[in-house]
Amino acid sequence: MGFSCRIPCVKPLLNNRQRQKRLAWAKDKKDWTAAEWSKVMFSDESKFCISFGNQGPRVWRKRGEAQNPRCLRSSVKFPQAVMVWGAMSSAGVGPLCFLRSKVNAAVYQDVLEHFMLPAADQLYGDADFIFQQDLAPAHSAKATSAWFKDHGIPVLNWPANSPDLNPIENLWGIVKRKMRYARPNNAEELKATIRATWALITPEQCHRLIDSMPRRIAAVIQAK
Repeated sequence: MGFSCRIPCVKPLLNNRQRQKRLAWAKDKKDWTAAEWSKVMFSDESKFCISFGNQGPRVWRKRGEAQNPRCLRSSVKFPQAVMVWGAMSSAGVGPLCFLRSKVNAAVYQDVLEHFMLPAADQLYGDADFIFQQDLAPAHSAKATSAWFKDHGIPVLNWPANSPDLNPIENLWGIVKRKMRYARPNNAEELKATIRATWALITPEQCHRLIDSMPRRIAAVIQAK
């Protein structure tokens, strides 16, 4: 009958209200050009584990070699992991921040002060920019909103549960794919590998991702 058994694609859950807000947001931004999107600094956090789950490499093996040590991938119950904050624009990437504790409003404002502002200087110089962040509680806290107001930095309004609209998610994917064959033994080696791989991202890659924003907006409108 033409059916195939497949693993379902994973998508963030969107309720009807969030769908409507997302569509309204896309319609509001439908006339933004790639040049206008280049004024936006996109940001996000991502978790990196020493064991990358199912993203590990496949192995070529013969019958009877399944238990050969060369054909095994080790698993651990609680793999060491690090949480990373990063930012990007069409000009390239900013410095990474490795988060040592749960991110509340105070911790996040510290990240903004010591990592986002230097990233803005590096990527925009004296030019104006708009900052993008998702709706995590630390990001949308009143104290954080006051921090942006005090620093005169406009924040892009953003729809809930919409990582597909954020081009930095593609960068995290690129970094994790490049790290697929890395074998860090501890958290410090993992951090060093992430830093080195992040440094390989080119401004051209970032520029292409920012250029895709009008197409992402159009896709949301087409899908209603």
